[in-house]
Amino acid sequence: MKVLFLTTHLNAGGITSYLLNLGKALIKNGHEAIVASSSGDMEEEFSRAGIMTAAFNIKTKSELSFKIYFALPKIIRLIKEQKVSILHSHTRITQVIGSILHIFTGVKHISTCHGYFKPKLSRKLFPCWGSKVIAISPQVRDHLLNDFKLDKGMVVLAPSGIDVDAFCLISEDGRRLKKDQFGLNAFTVIGIIARLSEVKGQDILIRAFKRVSEVQQNVMLALVGEGKFEDELKKLAVSLKLEDKIKFIPTVNRTADILQMFDVFVMPSRQEGLGLGIMEALASGLPVVASNIGGIPSLIENNVTGLLFEPGDDEQLAYALIRLIDDKVLCKKLRVAGRERIEQKFSLDQMASRIIGIYEENTGN
Repeated sequence: MKVLFLTTHLNAGGITSYLLNLGKALIKNGHEAIVASSSGDMEEEFSRAGIMTAAFNIKTKSELSFKIYFALPKIIRLIKEQKVSILHSHTRITQVIGSILHIFTGVKHISTCHGYFKPKLSRKLFPCWGSKVIAISPQVRDHLLNDFKLDKGMVVLAPSGIDVDAFCLISEDGRRLKKDQFGLNAFTVIGIIARLSEVKGQDILIRAFKRVSEVQQNVMLALVGEGKFEDELKKLAVSLKLEDKIKFIPTVNRTADILQMFDVFVMPSRQEGLGLGIMEALASGLPVVASNIGGIPSLIENNVTGLLFEPGDDEQLAYALIRLIDDKVLCKKLRVAGRERIEQKFSLDQMASRIIGIYEENTGN
């Protein structure tokens, strides 16, 4: 079976990591994977994994962009030349592309919903979901059923998974070496890896960190990622007199490396389909604090695999962070249980097996 993934770009981020993991798993199971996108800084990672990439000028936020329609003949040619078995789209733009490609080629199209869509009129008039929609968490499945009124038989649950073996439990020596690289060996490092955007809630974290820094000595906050929200976050840090206690670090392609520097991982999202960053932190044996929202409770059971706080409540978040800094016994308990949770429920093999089954059901293989 040959699968053509459709995505807007291959820059570092949740969808790109998802596709890299799924592509590797397909190859491991004797299938082939191709990615059609506008390319990006992680393209080499796909090539090294044996995943073919094809670049098309489709990076746009408009479903009516001429870019889409100019690219269609070239993608159709790729589908025919490569004898593609199934189309799998991952963004709104590529869902539209996938639906059009299905009309012209007859190749089955399915999509994955990685988070939450606004129920805009265009989405309702031209749904473009494909013959099946994969939801990455029960909460995303409910969003599709309740907000878009999709038929229950159309929506299938396939929770995201990660290659657990790629994330070793962080040792104290490894943490010390990674902190040395950033000059942070004297500090307890609280960190997040996510695009800098309002939905990810870094502003909530900065306000919480202000409270933490007032009662804890030698703490630093590491914000790893890039995005349009960066200037606002830096202004907020200055206004709270935290500019010397917050380190902004550009996007990294290998999150397993940068996670070694953290003592605590935080995900203060205002909205989250599941939380790939959380999964990777748990697999690395980090204690995690996260918003009690979206698919996050599928990963974090409060006081068992991590700590939850109410979305937007920076005071509650600050309290949870202080608690973890002070309570080493709790941290150890959470680290062990968090890693076990990922191994047992969110492995790449489990995700791949489910998705391959969906492909086979839709192609008749």
